[in-house]
Amino acid sequence: MVVSSEEGTDKIRKVVGFGYWVQGFRCFPWMAVNFFLKDGLRVDSSTLQLLQNSANLPMVAKPLYGVVSDAVYIRGQHRIPYIAFGAFLQAVSWLAIAILSESGISIGTMTLYLLLSNLGASIAEVANDAIVAEAGKQSKSSKNSQPSSSGELQSFFWMASAMGGVLGFLLAGLSIDRFSPQKMFLFYGLLLTVQFFLSIFVQESSLDLPKRTANVGIQEKFTELLVALREPEIAYSITWFAASYAIIPALTGTMFFYQTQYLNIDSSVLGISKVFGQVAMLLWSVIYNRHLKSVTPRKLISAIQVTMAVFMVSDVLFVNRIYRNYMGVPDNFYVVMFSGLSEVLFFIKILPFSILIAKLCPRGCEGSLMAFVMSAIAVAFIVSGYLGVVLASYVGVTGNDFSGFPLALLIQALLTLLPLYWSSCIPDDVKSKTSRKKK
Repeated sequence: MVVSSEEGTDKIRKVVGFGYWVQGFRCFPWMAVNFFLKDGLRVDSSTLQLLQNSANLPMVAKPLYGVVSDAVYIRGQHRIPYIAFGAFLQAVSWLAIAILSESGISIGTMTLYLLLSNLGASIAEVANDAIVAEAGKQSKSSKNSQPSSSGELQSFFWMASAMGGVLGFLLAGLSIDRFSPQKMFLFYGLLLTVQFFLSIFVQESSLDLPKRTANVGIQEKFTELLVALREPEIAYSITWFAASYAIIPALTGTMFFYQTQYLNIDSSVLGISKVFGQVAMLLWSVIYNRHLKSVTPRKLISAIQVTMAVFMVSDVLFVNRIYRNYMGVPDNFYVVMFSGLSEVLFFIKILPFSILIAKLCPRGCEGSLMAFVMSAIAVAFIVSGYLGVVLASYVGVTGNDFSGFPLALLIQALLTLLPLYWSSCIPDDVKSKTSRKKK
């Protein structure tokens, strides 16, 4: 097993696995948010994308949450209480949106509650990621641990999140035309309430995480984080990985409006498309764990980056109507088979990278370093979203005019390939470098 105790591992899988599943299921209310903003509040594509990315601002402060969870214990525990608190904040925000009347919700009110929800999600994710990183460190020090188990927990929780996403998008696609967004928000808020009550009854000692010999203050934890970030392998890897996202202008809002406003794609088709993408993420975790762990991180992440660019070029052909007019491919078929995959490609390279960072992470700052990584990624996504708004405006894309959309997608594809010139920033042989440090 991955950790020193089979009982501890089993408990981690149940407690943290459910947390990852719930976070994967967040797509259920968020899909309703997109339609509510478009149809209920009548926002345009640029405003939609600005709201989507601005709501992620609480994730930028993940290093702070990580340092606090590393250093500040609540009744002798420093992970589970933060998971419970994060679930509580999310439940409050979604239930509040559900209770408000549809006519009484403004863009400002919606943004405020979405920020609160993502604050809670960030805190919970930091605690969950820290538990996984700590369990991985525990397994390395266990005499009974097996080399083949490296990354097993990360893959398992990735699968749990993907399964939550599969169910979330499937139910969202079926529910959009049958239930009001408020009812969908209410359902997710009640699910988070269940997670909160389950979490407060869990004793962290039952997870068999590494014991700390002394209490360390927040300042000391910040110092440990800074020391870790001075390691060239860690610093260069995080910088490159964040830049590989930030440099790509995201056009998700524009594509959403193009599919729903211009092509009149049904919401159920979009839901199935997202499900197809989440299934791909689920299969990716299995394939990676069984066949790709031996591939060096640089080669694997670079290959994913190239694949992302290929899918963007495919979107150019889709928007130019080449697939439909010259190849006879229906719009619904393309959206289901390719659009969902195109979106998840932005996320699947996080799995090998998170395992890489977990291997490089010094013992004792798992929470803060993993939180810093997720924060860097969050900042990159926000920058990417804002650049997408600028690019769409530059090429003249509006809610009714998509003539410049192919050019925007082509520019997006070219910028996706640009980070490959500096892919040497990612370590190519982590195991040998780690072994040299131990010696």
